[in-house]
Amino acid sequence: MPNRSERFRLAAQALAFARIRNRSGIPILVEGKKDRRALRALEFTGPVELVNRGWSMERLAGWFAEYLQNDKSKDGKAPLILLMDWDRTGGRLQSDLRRRLQALDIQVDEELRRVLSKVLKPETRVVESLYSMADELLEQIRFFDNLEEE
Repeated sequence: MPNRSERFRLAAQALAFARIRNRSGIPILVEGKKDRRALRALEFTGPVELVNRGWSMERLAGWFAEYLQNDKSKDGKAPLILLMDWDRTGGRLQSDLRRRLQALDIQVDEELRRVLSKVLKPETRVVESLYSMADELLEQIRFFDNLEEE
């Protein structure tokens, strides 16, 4: 595993790409309010939706199928970024949601979770911890964000 600065660079790059997609209207689905707060601290300005809203998984998947039915992402990628924690519970939730959404013909982008789970595992296994890492990550995220925009 690369050193901490290299791992954080990889995390920042993945976050920057997701932030660009999110800014263009691609929603990110996270578990709860603290996860959304962490993404807002990383300057995600687009839609951030919550799993924990008192709905069953079936109802949530159905709502997304309706919400996204006419949305084709501008970049040709999946119209929804799925970002659950990368602990055991988050893994189960990620799999359950992916399966339910794909059954309704909604493709999901799991690249951000894949990268973060790989490079940030020594530091954390939960999205909400990105809040305390925001200062360390933001400068690099902005750098990659600017590269992508050019």
